[in-house]
Amino acid sequence: MTTMILSARKSLRTAPLSAIFGMCIIVIYVFTAFAAPILAPYGENEIVDAEFMPWSQEYLLGTDNLGRDMLSRIIYGARNTVGIAFLTTILAFLVGSIVGILAAIKGGWVDQLLGRLVDVLMAIPSLIFKLLLLTVFGTSIINLVLIIALVDSTRVFRLARAVSLNIVVMDYIEAARLRGDGLWRLITREILPNAAAPLAAEFGLRFCFVFLAISALSFLGVGIQPPTADWGSMVRDNASLISFGDITPLIPAAAIALLTIGVNFVVDWMLHRSSGLKD
Repeated sequence: MTTMILSARKSLRTAPLSAIFGMCIIVIYVFTAFAAPILAPYGENEIVDAEFMPWSQEYLLGTDNLGRDMLSRIIYGARNTVGIAFLTTILAFLVGSIVGILAAIKGGWVDQLLGRLVDVLMAIPSLIFKLLLLTVFGTSIINLVLIIALVDSTRVFRLARAVSLNIVVMDYIEAARLRGDGLWRLITREILPNAAAPLAAEFGLRFCFVFLAISALSFLGVGIQPPTADWGSMVRDNASLISFGDITPLIPAAAIALLTIGVNFVVDWMLHRSSGLKD
């Protein structure tokens, strides 16, 4: 444990400013998500005044199209949008990485069958596919998580399979098979530790794609449904303010962009470290 802490401190000391900036952004967003009820001046769905009230000392970012405090909605949106995106990414990674590694280990008809199935799913434009499935199965949060996780797990599958194909031919994998290690032990003890770096970087990138997909679907009206606070739907509901020179609808859009940039900075640093290149 002490060695891991010292290694983490050394990594942070040598991290570039962009990665430190990205980590600070992520920490702020996570803190905001957990402390939303404490930080928000009003409730998530509390109607506090007339619609589209201007910025003031009482309402720092004004009110929305229903008279709800915009600052409170943005704070609660961090919990909803980021939390659902994180859960969806974890599910997509669990499915995609395990199935991808399984295809690499088994090979033969199992690999061919899974590979062709993934090719078919990836041939369909992802946003159109998600819109279609949400229209058919409904726009509940559970359906949203499952559908986006299913579609994005195909991308994780391709990476996990490609990385695992280079690992399963190694001598230590053959030695593990000869000593009787089962499939699950091969995956968890031999392959995953050696594929951790590219998969961790892909997790960060995949989170960005999932986060942007949820925001886009909410903007189109088939993502996170009202009255739940969500940054994508907040942009749509208050877009008319832009015609009057009010930048309030751009604030949730900026929150989406800032988190995406922060995560990408951290992912770039992780990829640089895992590649073994020197600064």
